[in-house]
Amino acid sequence: MSGWLTVHGCAPATEAAPKGGPARVVCTVGMVTDIVRRIAGERAEVSGIIGEGVDPHLYQATRSDIAALLGADLVFYNGLMLEGKMADALIKVGRQRPVFAVTELLDESLLLEPPEFAGHFDPHLWMDVSLWKRCAEMVARTLSERDTDGAAAYRANYEALAAELDALHAYAKRTIATIPAESRVLVTAHDAFNYFGRAYDIDVRGIQGISTESEAGIADINRIVDMLVQRKVRAVFVESSVSDKNVKALIEGAAARGHRVTIGGSLFSDAMGRPGTYEGTYVGMIDHNVTTIARALGGSAPERGMAGKLSAAAAEGKSLHTATTATDTGG
Repeated sequence: MSGWLTVHGCAPATEAAPKGGPARVVCTVGMVTDIVRRIAGERAEVSGIIGEGVDPHLYQATRSDIAALLGADLVFYNGLMLEGKMADALIKVGRQRPVFAVTELLDESLLLEPPEFAGHFDPHLWMDVSLWKRCAEMVARTLSERDTDGAAAYRANYEALAAELDALHAYAKRTIATIPAESRVLVTAHDAFNYFGRAYDIDVRGIQGISTESEAGIADINRIVDMLVQRKVRAVFVESSVSDKNVKALIEGAAARGHRVTIGGSLFSDAMGRPGTYEGTYVGMIDHNVTTIARALGGSAPERGMAGKLSAAAAEGKSLHTATTATDTGG
């Protein structure tokens, strides 16, 4: 694709994509990969590094990852230290290739800064669909600036995606609102859902902090157990990319105090579902989460989600827990 520019910031000029061929775009997490793929359409070959069930907080770039990044015409990542252990690799690649964080142009007033992580913003913006729509617009703008011939196509693809995201955001708002106020408490393995809580008016409690690099202690477990018992919360949730041992400890702790708590389902937090499935898309990921949360906490949601596309396993509340360690993947 001869129209692609190859200089960004202080990065030196690099080889462009083969003339007449699609650009090579490499992304980190699946949520970024999905929106980039939707917007790029047929004008780029888009691939992702961090796959299903993998924790991006702990993921370290392999040699094959570095080779893929250096072979790209453009790299997109989330930023805000989500891919913390890939930081050095992204900095090095950025000296030779154009590298963009999809969050870098957001106004800081929109970002959350948990008190226990003073100086660090919460990176899980995709949990608020309206914020992720802003990030998608940044992707469209960046692609258009680097491939002016494709600007109209990128804009059209973005507009189509934006319409889906608007519908998803509205579905999340009205569905979470059906949960009785006293039951509107979302307890998960780590604090990946703060933006979700703010956007959709639900109290969010994570056992660990915003990064899974931290370990939950006995005091953290007991604090959440106290809340579960006092508020009579009946369900907690595991995450597809995070160990469920702390969630099980909560259930055991509540049981020891005579309060029964069940696992309400498995949520997608830092990774999407299996590639090729509806849950393996950003829209499907959020649809699954919203539907699972509402149905488990006494709200009302269609069995197969917003558009009737959720898998049978998700509709039946079966666990989708597939957490792996960072060393389980990569080349």
